[in-house]
Amino acid sequence: MKRWIPGLALMAALLPGAALFGANSAPPAAPQTDAGLAAAVARQIVMYPYYSVWDAVDLRIDNGRVALSGVVNQPFKKSDIESLVARIPGVAGVSSDIKVLPLSGFDDQLRLRVARAIYGDPMLSRYAYMAQPPIHILVDNGHVTLVGVVNSQMEKNIAGARASGAGLSFGPITNDLVVENPPAKKS
Repeated sequence: MKRWIPGLALMAALLPGAALFGANSAPPAAPQTDAGLAAAVARQIVMYPYYSVWDAVDLRIDNGRVALSGVVNQPFKKSDIESLVARIPGVAGVSSDIKVLPLSGFDDQLRLRVARAIYGDPMLSRYAYMAQPPIHILVDNGHVTLVGVVNSQMEKNIAGARASGAGLSFGPITNDLVVENPPAKKS
């Protein structure tokens, strides 16, 4: 069974009551299905202490084989995430197409400006207090892309407008945010 999981923000929604495993607790049993394995992999990635709003890792599961894709802003994150996933019980193998974004002081400044603009907005500020904020800000050589999940089309539009207003971006902002609760279509 092939299963594609777009963005870990969507998977995090499936794990609201997941408990943290301490050093003395037993590891979870190996998942028996690709769906169970997908949840375990997604959980491990979002629990990785250096996974942040500057990163977006997607995964695909096919008969226990995990295919990783997406972007991270530091080289060590790529290798750490690949190693973490490989050690999960039930993972038959890992392939990775995770891209490391170019290291750039300019891009780092732009990330911070966009994050302040988005998470400082009164409509979106509640997201800033989450352990893993759902709006991820990807900056590649001055080009900004927003990915993740928001509750409404209005929040998506506000996030895009705030990111555009932050300045310094090379070109238009790409707003790939997913609306969790789209309005019902009228028939």
